[in-house]
This record gives sequence, structure tokens and C-alpha cells, in this order.
Amino acid sequence: MRTTLDIDDRLLAAARRRAAERGTTLTAFVEHALAASLADRGSTDKRYRLRWMTHRGRTLPGVDLSDRDRLFERMEGRS
Repeated sequence: MRTTLDIDDRLLAAARRRAAERGTTLTAFVEHALAASLADRGSTDKRYRLRWMTHRGRTLPGVDLSDRDRLFERMEGRS
């Protein structure tokens, strides 16, 4: 099927160069790229599921969670 597309000049130039490097036509190169882009990727549709884990803890004596600087000092062993 014949169609008309507006393609960025730099992108088209790069596609023409790549097609020439591969010894194929621009049409064949674009068809291959489009087919690859539309191909079923299978596992890429799976979404990552985070397993949220919590642990019971306690606040140590002398630790004020609202004082960030003091908390970092305590965590780094400077106090």
C-alpha cells in the first residue's frame, strides 16, 4: 500500500544511511522497523509487583525522629 508520512529530516536521513549500510531499500528498512516495533513482546507486558515487607521495631532512647540531622548523626555513629 502506498502512503505518505511526515518524518523528521534527520530521522529520515539516518534511516536512509542505515538502509544503505545494510544493502536494503528504505521501504524494506522501514517495514522491518515497524514490524519489530509492533511485534508481540510477550513478557514485557508483565508488570513488576513489589512485595512490601515491614518489620516491627522500636525507637532507641535519645532518638528524635523529627530531628533529621541528629538522626543522621546517630545512624553514622557520631553521637
